[in-house]
Formats: sequence, C-alpha cells, structure tokens
Amino acid sequence: MAGKAHDESGQALVEAALAIPVLLVLVFGVVAAGRVVEAKIAVQAAARESSRALAVAPSEEQGIADALTAGENVADGYGLGSDRLTVEVDSGGFARGGTVTSEVRYNVSLSDLPLLSFFDVDVGASHSERIDIYRSREVAAR
Repeated sequence: MAGKAHDESGQALVEAALAIPVLLVLVFGVVAAGRVVEAKIAVQAAARESSRALAVAPSEEQGIADALTAGENVADGYGLGSDRLTVEVDSGGFARGGTVTSEVRYNVSLSDLPLLSFFDVDVGASHSERIDIYRSREVAAR
C-alpha cells in the first residue's frame, strides 16, 4: 500500500460543485437583505416627512394633501416605485396640541433574484408628530 498513489484528479471540481451553490445563496441573500434595509430606511424617512408636513400645514385639508405628496416624493427620491407604495395619514382632529400620524408601507419585490424569486417582503413605518400648542389660533382653526 505504501507505493500506491491516490488519484486526486477531479477533486477540485467536486469541491467547487458543492461550494458554488452555497456561495450563490449567500450572495443573493446579502443582496436581498440590502434591498429590504434600504426600503426600510426609505419608508421611515417618508413617514417622518409626511407627518411633519401635516403638522406644520395651515389647514387640515392642505396638510393631508401636503403629507401624501411629501411621503410619495421622499419615497420616490429613494427610488421606491409608487405602484407598491402606500401612504396613509391621520390628522387626529388637527387641533393645537393634537397628534398627527403618518404610516408608509412598501412591498419589496425580490422576483429578479434567482433562488429568492418567490419572496416579497413588506416593510412599513409609522411616525407621529405633535401640533405645536403655541400655534396661531387662526391657522389651527381653519
């Protein structure tokens, strides 16, 4: 047995065939996680800006319109498609000292990633702001 040589030809090919699928799943997983985190950051920013726009608006009607536009604009700035974006606002009565809330949701599609194409991830964020208690009565009463 000491004089016999072991044939190791093809061993690297077998190792590569076992390692490559695992590495591909890891790479696609990292890309998917990056997309989800990016979308989460975007919806948080959109929710903050949307509720801020509502809280500083001169009237409830104008505030709701401004809040919806602000949320969509921020999400668009991050590259989120408006077809999978939902912006909802609650004016909470729009009184001095009251609270306004904005909620933004987005569906992250991973359909273009091999091996993960059957996943869609929903991300969302909510933000509340208080209407200034020292706000002008004329503006708040409109």
